[in-house]
Amino acid sequence: MRRLLIRPGAIGDCIVSFPALEFLRTEYTEVWVPSPVVPLVQFADRVFSISSTGLDSLGIEGLHPPASLSDRLSSFDETVSWYGTKRPEFRSALTALCRRCLFLPALPGADATEPATDFFARQVGAPLGLTPRIHTEGLKPRETVAVHPFSGSARKNWPLPNFHGLEDRLSIDVEWLAGPEEELDGANRFDNLLELATWIRGARLYIGNDSGITHLAAATGAATLTLFGPTAPEVWAPRGDNVTVLKHNPLAELPVARVLEVANRLLGFQ
Repeated sequence: MRRLLIRPGAIGDCIVSFPALEFLRTEYTEVWVPSPVVPLVQFADRVFSISSTGLDSLGIEGLHPPASLSDRLSSFDETVSWYGTKRPEFRSALTALCRRCLFLPALPGADATEPATDFFARQVGAPLGLTPRIHTEGLKPRETVAVHPFSGSARKNWPLPNFHGLEDRLSIDVEWLAGPEEELDGANRFDNLLELATWIRGARLYIGNDSGITHLAAATGAATLTLFGPTAPEVWAPRGDNVTVLKHNPLAELPVARVLEVANRLLGFQ
């Protein structure tokens, strides 16, 4: 069987669905995901960015998908899409081009209580309790703490001055990390998420907010300390044996001393 999996979403949303996608692997499996996520999909036969396929124009009046899109879609025995689930025009257009098409909700509902990874696993009949895994090679261990002080929402961020206060009190060097549009002088930045994953895995500890990069860190197996405020860790906390969650709402009131205490314990300094 030839199966196509179409998975949109932010970095973390994609990573928590990886066990479900991998469960759907068959004789030939192709995956279409957002461009940044392409290097992280290690279980498929081929991976493409959604934007490169022309799928974005499907079902939108006035836009014309490339002629090759129809041939590509019809070559699969089954297409499973988390993309366009709530867009009737897209669903109709995609269904017309596929031999068999299945649409699944792209995110858990606002009232969700189970881990997001289990939500996606349940959709496809995969075992519950699986952990997203990203394999890294060429690891170079460093005696440092990697810190990413941002997320996709300001309300999920522990204040940057608190992170700086933590750096001042840690007895180990801090390496700062930021995305291409995040303002932080002297931060390390990576164009390729798999290279970033390898870099994070080399640090003794990673500290971050509820963010896609924190899910990335956890999926590599890195020792990960994640700070949660308004969001629910029972749903969105990264899963893994080396993951520690600190929940405090409002997050801005989480004391630096408390984060320092846990970080030192994870580093073996206590």
